[in-house]
Amino acid sequence: MSDHYPVGRDTSVTHLDPSLEVTALAITAEELEPVDPNARRRGIGLAAWLSLGWIVGLAALALIAPFLPIPDPEVSEALLARQGPVVNQWLLGLGALAVLGVAYLLVVSVVRRGDQTGERTRAVRVVFGVVAAVVLLATLAVHVSRNQGSLLGADTLGRDMLSRIVYGTRSSFAIGFGAVAFGMVIGGFLGLVTGYFRGRVDGIITPAMTILLAIPQFVLALALVTVLASGDDTSSSRRIMVVILGLGVVSIPILGRITRANTLVWSEREFVLASRAMGAKSWRTMFREVLPNVVPAMMSIALLGVGIAIVAEGGLSLFGVGVQLPTPSWGNIIAENRDQLRRSPHMVMITVIVLFITVLALNYLADVVAKRFEVRESVL
Repeated sequence: MSDHYPVGRDTSVTHLDPSLEVTALAITAEELEPVDPNARRRGIGLAAWLSLGWIVGLAALALIAPFLPIPDPEVSEALLARQGPVVNQWLLGLGALAVLGVAYLLVVSVVRRGDQTGERTRAVRVVFGVVAAVVLLATLAVHVSRNQGSLLGADTLGRDMLSRIVYGTRSSFAIGFGAVAFGMVIGGFLGLVTGYFRGRVDGIITPAMTILLAIPQFVLALALVTVLASGDDTSSSRRIMVVILGLGVVSIPILGRITRANTLVWSEREFVLASRAMGAKSWRTMFREVLPNVVPAMMSIALLGVGIAIVAEGGLSLFGVGVQLPTPSWGNIIAENRDQLRRSPHMVMITVIVLFITVLALNYLADVVAKRFEVRESVL
């Protein structure tokens, strides 16, 4: 190394004590790794924002559903039975949004050329976002004022499909996020403990998780829900809680194994060993040093698990053990109208499309989290 880099004596130090000798490595600026000035400003990407906006938008619609200008999801209108979606002014609205999108791309391409700070580009995005929101609200106002029937059509009983999908988001999201949250708390804790302490604790808990993984997960969830909430007098809220519990138990071994694998890696890092050497207690080191580094991997798998849980609830509804009618969920909307797929396909296909986009958005966000925090697939 001394042949490659010039070595010199630092006289500012050695004049204090002749026995001291400090060498310095002279590294030229060209040998340093260049730093990308835009690295910090680089965001998660437009597709990730669209995915996040879709999930947050659905959750917001579900929360404010009672205040929206949509009918009661349980009220039937015989005249609207099997009516298809209304497309008149909405085609015009979508056309206006398409033209607005093309104009946005053209304007942004021109503004970016002389925009060094990015402020003008962000201003253009805000302006076009506000205009797009105004177009959507105006289209909805025209639809409501003309009273042209249901926006997404009606089911066999004449109930509004848009209203049922919005209210069904409550049940589906409660089951998806609730089940995965339950699995993260229980499975994450078990995986963290087994990966950190190892030994006998790992020898007892890990084989139990392996046994749970060997059982067909959908069959296990179906059996749990059937046993705990199979009576006709079971309330909708109790059925939802039981479905959350059943799918949550299924997610425990998956999230537990992921957490354990990452804990095994992070517990051997230098800062964790330094914390142990300084006398920190095991539980403090585990929760303060290891857990924050394991959370990104847990979140990446958890987002995938939410989509799987929502789809699993639909499968349970097909077997008659999902969310109990008349409380809507995406699963029982599909299950209830599956016999009308050939005659009135909109009753099933619209809900399937919403379900597909939601699961796709969750999967994409999971990939974004994995890339953002450099979660290694070999560990997963």
